[in-house]
Amino acid sequence: MKVAIVGASGAVGQEFLRVLEEREFPIDELLLFGSTRSAGSKYKFRGKEVEVQLLRHGDDFRGVDIAFTSAGAGTSREFAEDITRYGAVMIDNSSAFRMDDDVPLVVPECNAEDALNRPRGIIANPNCTTIMMVVALQAFERLSHIRRIHVASYQAASGAGAAAMQELEQQYRQIAAGEEPTVEKFAYQLAYNVIPQIDVFMDNGYTKEEMKMYHETKKIMHTDADVSATCVRVPSLRSHSESIWIETERPISVEEARAAVSGGEGLVLMDNPAEKEYPMPLFLAGKDPVYVGRIRKDLANPCGLTFWIVSDQIRKGAALNAVQIAEYLIRVGNIG
Repeated sequence: MKVAIVGASGAVGQEFLRVLEEREFPIDELLLFGSTRSAGSKYKFRGKEVEVQLLRHGDDFRGVDIAFTSAGAGTSREFAEDITRYGAVMIDNSSAFRMDDDVPLVVPECNAEDALNRPRGIIANPNCTTIMMVVALQAFERLSHIRRIHVASYQAASGAGAAAMQELEQQYRQIAAGEEPTVEKFAYQLAYNVIPQIDVFMDNGYTKEEMKMYHETKKIMHTDADVSATCVRVPSLRSHSESIWIETERPISVEEARAAVSGGEGLVLMDNPAEKEYPMPLFLAGKDPVYVGRIRKDLANPCGLTFWIVSDQIRKGAALNAVQIAEYLIRVGNIG
């Protein structure tokens, strides 16, 4: 199995290396690619150093079985033909192809089979906020069809990259020292603040991030459910949180919901209010599952349920989900 990582020096690229090693993914040869800035860097994988090659047009992907790409939408579009030309499956973490009709958008817990139909050799990894939400929604969809979804996300600085995490830490240090905080990665100071905007605003008043959740959820779950989102940047470092309200065709009891989460793939129930046990990003960074708590009936809707989820968006929201797609393809004999 010959595997490539494009964007190896970025936060998600580094997470790919950790996840592939931890899960003992079958790799005979690993290739790393990056920009002129990162080319020549070396990273350890399974005790050996692997040097980052410059990503360029040509035949460098000849013989590659799987290419994990996380270098931005522009790079993915520019190099997709080079990557897939010789039969490699491109599992892309950018927004470049997510809503293309001939590119499957896959979360293995929900729609793994969609990955088998990939006319262009490309499989898209969804937005991190969508991934963690649909993993939880799938457990409830199996009990009763979900008609409506309302979600408010509380997204960590790491969602904007490693430099954004560094800026948040720097802001806290600067404020403590009585200095003016540096503001470059976000529209406003994030330390001691929350920012109700992630990505640019669209004509309908929603941000691009919020509309991603709307469109991607429908495509992944093959659902007619309506989705309305508000996405907020919060001053935590890593792992996103979401407060979700759903309306189902029939009422779902709290007991049913907890049982569904307990038996759900990729989910961990953390819901013991009496002991103040519920998911929090501070304690769940670096973990694989989507954690679910605060499950309760919606007081405003007899068919409503509301709950809280937390997941590490660099792992399940990016690298881990992509690796799980590849593992599924290997398991069913569709690759390698």
